[in-house]
Amino acid sequence: MNNDTVKDSQNRQKKAKLIAEYTERVDKAKAMVLTNYQGLTHQQLEGIKNAVKKVDADYVATKNSLLLRALDGKVDVSSEKEKFTQPTATLFMYNDIIEPLKHLTKTIKELKLPVIKFGILEGKVLTDKEVTKLASLPALPVLRAQLLGQMMSPVSGLHRALNWNLQQLVLTLNAIKEKKV
Repeated sequence: MNNDTVKDSQNRQKKAKLIAEYTERVDKAKAMVLTNYQGLTHQQLEGIKNAVKKVDADYVATKNSLLLRALDGKVDVSSEKEKFTQPTATLFMYNDIIEPLKHLTKTIKELKLPVIKFGILEGKVLTDKEVTKLASLPALPVLRAQLLGQMMSPVSGLHRALNWNLQQLVLTLNAIKEKKV
């Protein structure tokens, strides 16, 4: 066995390990955003990674060909193949989708980098504009609170209306009682 065969074997093992890692992240993620991180410094890249890690997401510089293999059979990205020619970093979002996107768009506004290529949400490919629009939504707890408020509104109105009628009855009876005394 010569030295080239050993290097080739080690290279294949590294690639297989990366594909397995990417596949695991793709399976676990609720959504993904692929970006071109070219132009970011190492420090800026690490800043994004640390910011999104706090909200249960990962920002990983990925190899295009290996990421395509990890996505193969799970998501149809054939319409976006031309976007896999430049360096790619992928934002894997595991729970809340909005918070990591807010961190990413905040960084984009500050640095004008990275550039969003496209996103994947529940197996559907989203354009960069759709990803940006999704980032402008309120966070999940805020949306839940708004929904709960909307659901409680009719009940609160009914409660106030019924309570007002009872209050008027008590005041009227009290006025009659005062008049008789």
